[in-house]
Amino acid sequence: KVVAFEEMGMEAIYEFEVKDMPVTVAVDSEGVSIHTTGPQKWNSI
Repeated sequence: KVVAFEEMGMEAIYEFEVKDMPVTVAVDSEGVSIHTTGPQKWNSI
C-alpha cells in the first residue's frame, strides 16, 4: 500500500508485508547501492 507521496508514482513510499522471504534494502535514498559499497568495505578489513 502507498504510505506517502502517492503522486510520485513508482517513487512513492510503499509498505509491503512479506512472509517467509529474507529481504535486504540494497539502495539508499541517495542511490548508493550496497552491492557496490559493501564488497569494497569488506575487502578493506
